[in-house]
Amino acid sequence: MQFSDQLTLEQQFKMQVWRDEVRKLSQPEAQDYLLEVMRQMMLKDNLIKNLLKP
Repeated sequence: MQFSDQLTLEQQFKMQVWRDEVRKLSQPEAQDYLLEVMRQMMLKDNLIKNLLKP
């Protein structure tokens, strides 16, 4: 399996859109958003771990 740490062109575009939206947030909104993103990443990790269990 080959892994690339580079974003695709589509992902780069999405990142720019998100960057623009995040810059419009107040600090408390950005902190809440960051915490929600971290929670979702942890849930994704749990899902992947459960799918890979023998």
